[in-house]
Amino acid sequence: MGQRFYVETLGCPKNQVDSDKLIGTLLADGMTATDDPSKADLVVVNTCAFIDEARKESIDTILALEDQRKKGGRLVVTGCMAERYGSELAEALPEVDQVSGFGVPVNLMSKPGKKKIPLSIVPTLDLLNLPRPKSTSPWAYVKVAEGCDRTCGFCAIPSFRGPQRSRDVSSILHEVDELGAKEIVLIAQDLASYGKDRPDELGAGSIVPLVRAVSAKAAWTRLLYLYPSDLSDDLIDAICDTGVPYFDLSLQHVSKPLLRRMRRWGDGKRFLDRINDIRDREPDAAFRSNFIVGYPGETEEDHDQLLAFIEQAQLDWCGFFAYSPEEGTYAMELDGTVPTGLMNQRLAELREMQDDITATRRDELIGRTVKVLVDAPGEARSTREAPEIDGVIEVPHDLAVGEFHEVRIVDAMGPDLVADSL
Repeated sequence: MGQRFYVETLGCPKNQVDSDKLIGTLLADGMTATDDPSKADLVVVNTCAFIDEARKESIDTILALEDQRKKGGRLVVTGCMAERYGSELAEALPEVDQVSGFGVPVNLMSKPGKKKIPLSIVPTLDLLNLPRPKSTSPWAYVKVAEGCDRTCGFCAIPSFRGPQRSRDVSSILHEVDELGAKEIVLIAQDLASYGKDRPDELGAGSIVPLVRAVSAKAAWTRLLYLYPSDLSDDLIDAICDTGVPYFDLSLQHVSKPLLRRMRRWGDGKRFLDRINDIRDREPDAAFRSNFIVGYPGETEEDHDQLLAFIEQAQLDWCGFFAYSPEEGTYAMELDGTVPTGLMNQRLAELREMQDDITATRRDELIGRTVKVLVDAPGEARSTREAPEIDGVIEVPHDLAVGEFHEVRIVDAMGPDLVADSL
């Protein structure tokens, strides 16, 4: 048997796509995947650096895999943390054989005295456009762009992911064909801005033609992370026409003064008006959003506005995250630090409210007949549940995996549902 590799992926779906493309490269070079890091000749950790908690998890994972790897095995660190803190990471972790950022030839970052890994088995090419293996699940993420042109006050991603680079439509459609998945989930740092840097190819520089083209190939097409100002009528229509009326809106807060301190567009009224407009068009639409709690300068009035919005909006899914100071961001220079204890109180209050809302909205589905895609024996999703981040639907184990089925919802357990066959 030839050399074996093990890849550990941390962070968001975009990182998972990067790992898939790295895996495709390793397989093409004749290596074999293993799910046991102690048997791997090459162990790769694809790190996350979005917030401090993610960085700690990355370090803990690297050290854990260092303990598990076999004698003579190589440990390579790549991904966001490697790109952002490459030299510091290499200095702080002598256990690591190589540190490689996005597409940086790993040999260029080899430590003195270490045997170099052949250039062919590390990410030396543009990961955005590398091929990847056929999907092993009924759904698959497809990254359509890399980087971001926005200057949100809390986010360091543009500093290490760079400006937006949209892929050409033909390469995306080819990847969709190769993956062979029933559901395609389109992702990017700023998904709704896809194509603005390719106006010649896409006419108006809009994501709408891409959504329609992907939908013509995949049974379900889902979009994740939409900046609200780019949610045009045409895009809403395109999403509804896919048959997956799922809207993941990147709102972050609803207080207009605080959003301006975040260097972001919008306010609670605009957001609520848009959500109600979508529900008028498609009553069965599902909504997800995320909010930052404790951003510098957040007042009790700001928090109360967010609570009121959550109550009014009745979103299906919501994530609430404590503000994390990030080096090099605009927010690092702002005053008005929110004490950790107060931040945690606000988080708890919001999460309790949203848990009740989510449970109520799930209860309302009992008795309905829905179409589901079975992801694994006994586990399925409808259009209302995005893979990996939302609840699931428990279904009979005899329903074929990778196929669509009509089921009747008979019970709800918090975020999850229980269904019987028709």
